Amino acid sequence: MKSKEVRNLSDQDLADALEDQKENLFMLRLQDGFGRLEDPTAIRQARRTIARMKTIMREREIQKEKGNG
Repeated sequence: MKSKEVRNLSDQDLADALEDQKENLFMLRLQDGFGRLEDPTAIRQARRTIARMKTIMREREIQKEKGNG
């Protein structure tokens, strides 16, 4: 998921997508452990997507704090 796509999601959709990505990363790690991972870059991409989502969630939290403060 690109940053633009993530930014267009609502807060709830973003949280749901983050959970989905965490589950996906878990499954990829299992596949890697069993030696059945077809795309070795998939783990790296999943980790970066999770980091991107967490960063955008944090940016939104900061904006809300500034708005209320």
